[in-house]
Amino acid sequence: MVVLRYSFVLILFGVLLIKGIRAARKWDYNPISIAGVTSNSSLISFDLKIVRISRGEYGISGTVEWNYDTTDETMVEAIVYRSYSGSESDYSLLPFSIPKQTFYGYLNTYYKNVIMKNFGPCINVPQFEDKFIPPWPRRTYIIDKCVFSGDGLPEIVLPGFYKIVFKCFGPEQPSWAFVVVLKIWNKFF
Repeated sequence: MVVLRYSFVLILFGVLLIKGIRAARKWDYNPISIAGVTSNSSLISFDLKIVRISRGEYGISGTVEWNYDTTDETMVEAIVYRSYSGSESDYSLLPFSIPKQTFYGYLNTYYKNVIMKNFGPCINVPQFEDKFIPPWPRRTYIIDKCVFSGDGLPEIVLPGFYKIVFKCFGPEQPSWAFVVVLKIWNKFF
């Protein structure tokens, strides 16, 4: 009877351990800076800033005024750099990137799998389940204290400073970009 109870306790303990082991990001971050630039502020403009949400927690807030139509020729790309110190001279290119692709291709892949999951609740961007159906809406997009969970991102990354440069451009359209700098460190628990 004692052996049966002991075995039951071990099995229960094992199940609880297995249930507690799950894939999750092993890092945390703080946004350091965010800036947007555009070739034509009457067609797209940015007002972005880092905001304090609570003690030790920061997010991104702001607005994006989108006043132009995208086409099948609208292209996007994102490049990621890392620096151990944060110094501009230390940044080196990483393999994490969004290769140059059409805007609609981006919406149906990376945007759907990462952006909607992480930022959908805090930005009034279009949400969809299957495929995005153009056009991308002209409107003011409001970003309200966005903090991302890391869904769809690597579970393990090296600590340091990460610079993400996202670009969008196309024929007879404005060229614009935003640059985000994050400080990342390892989580132990």
